[in-house]
Amino acid sequence: MCRNIHTLHNFEPAATDDEVEAAALQYIRKISGSTKPSQANAEAFDRAVAEIAHITRHLLEDLVTTAPPKDREVEAQKAKERSAKRFATA
Repeated sequence: MCRNIHTLHNFEPAATDDEVEAAALQYIRKISGSTKPSQANAEAFDRAVAEIAHITRHLLEDLVTTAPPKDREVEAQKAKERSAKRFATA
């Protein structure tokens, strides 16, 4: 139904509004069990996505860490390597 929600905290540059919105959408899709709501539920679905995105942005702004920021390209490469290892044919 939906792809994994990725970590958005402690990246340089910080998570974009599009990334936060995508994560919120995936979360709402997962908990609602619907990738596209009916017309009767569209308003509630869209409102929930907006509210989750808003709260997520506040959370990311308020989190504190002493760890160095992660690099998106390095993390993407690590994920590709894990995936290749996980799905390698024996």
